[in-house]
Amino acid sequence: MEKTRILVWDLPVRLTHWLLALSFAGAFLTAESERVRDVHVAFGYTFMALLAFRLVWGLIGTRHARFASFAYGPQAVLAYARSLATRRPLHFAGHNPAGSWAIFAMLALGIATGASGYALYQDIGGRGIESMHEGAANALLALVVVHVAAVLASSLLHRENLVAAMFTGRKRGAAADGIGRSRFAAATAAVVAFAAVALWGGAYGLPDAPPASAKPAPGGDGVHDARAKHRERGDDS
Repeated sequence: MEKTRILVWDLPVRLTHWLLALSFAGAFLTAESERVRDVHVAFGYTFMALLAFRLVWGLIGTRHARFASFAYGPQAVLAYARSLATRRPLHFAGHNPAGSWAIFAMLALGIATGASGYALYQDIGGRGIESMHEGAANALLALVVVHVAAVLASSLLHRENLVAAMFTGRKRGAAADGIGRSRFAAATAAVVAFAAVALWGGAYGLPDAPPASAKPAPGGDGVHDARAKHRERGDDS
């Protein structure tokens, strides 16, 4: 079957993908200093909002954006892995089976990171939530590194720039596998972009942390203790 350049990733998928990467990187890099705590929280809320949108778009979005289009089982993953060993990998218009499992794992870890981060910000859960938040964030970072490495390796094996495809939305494939341009998708992407700008521009506020009087006494909560240690060190970490 003849292959050509087809549109695979709609604008909302591409925009959300890069904004999620940016917000996670920003949150991770600002996690250790109390001086930029508000920036860390802003990145975190942005990440959570984008993640929520991606979950919705995975149900109502265009063909290759929907989770149902890349819900592969173990046999499909093994078959794809075997094809990689032959250096003639199976081609998929959307996510390949191995990549799809990484996507679902990153979504799950993203939810765990965001939910635990919100609880931590509200001083809920103590040391257990703090450990969960750090563990989930570190696991997500490790998976992102593996994902990037896999994308680069797949680009070489498939002889196609998959990074560029997430910017342009286009990949090589059969015409029947492509999606058409959608005004609804374009409008949705505009809403996502506006919401992100509005969040950072202060068009609507973030939920406030509990007042100081509501915080537990020192020594009674791991989150409070961790913040106190930051202040004692002069927030130089």
